[in-house]
Amino acid sequence: MNSTVNGERVKGTLSSPRLSTYEREASDLEGALELYLWNANASGAFFPCLHICEVTIRNAVSEVLFKLHGNQWPWNNGFINTLPNPKYGDNPRRNLQKASAKSSDVNKIIPELNFVFWQKMFTSRHDDQLWLPHFRTTFPNTDASIAIKVLRGEIYNDLEKIRKSRNRIAHHEPIFRRKLDEDYKAIIKIIGYRCEDTAQWLSLNQNVVSLLSDKP
Repeated sequence: MNSTVNGERVKGTLSSPRLSTYEREASDLEGALELYLWNANASGAFFPCLHICEVTIRNAVSEVLFKLHGNQWPWNNGFINTLPNPKYGDNPRRNLQKASAKSSDVNKIIPELNFVFWQKMFTSRHDDQLWLPHFRTTFPNTDASIAIKVLRGEIYNDLEKIRKSRNRIAHHEPIFRRKLDEDYKAIIKIIGYRCEDTAQWLSLNQNVVSLLSDKP
């Protein structure tokens, strides 16, 4: 830390409760602040990767829905009724209906739907209609020797891992204890299943790997 910076004042600005997580990990206040800044930079480096992964997934799903229902898929009752409609917690059916009430343009509705909506499109309830007929063409770079249901489940689990990391980053929470290399590899793998060129383009232009190697 720069000798002219008063670390205690920085700690007071960030708050002691917030910095305590980092102080437990580091040997002193200077180390805690260094780790805090690294955590913030690593979080920022993940944003482009998360962005491209989410756009890739929602475009993949919406492409299949377009094949089945055309550009009216958000208003198609046949599709809407396949969505979970729980009384409590996240409700994909209600989320879609809320988004589709705001606009008549499907391209404006797609980005209104949250990450978990797209993740839950990879549950087994959608196998018969979506994935058994369309998985291989939607994700052409998956292993043909592995069953579609297994691969679909793998994507769901990877998206769960990515979603948890994404939520912590979005709320400025610590991520330094996560297996961030696995989060990054899951992102690249999913994108690569859809388009190897896009995965390579991202991997050549990201800053995550170098930051992970420089963790304090």
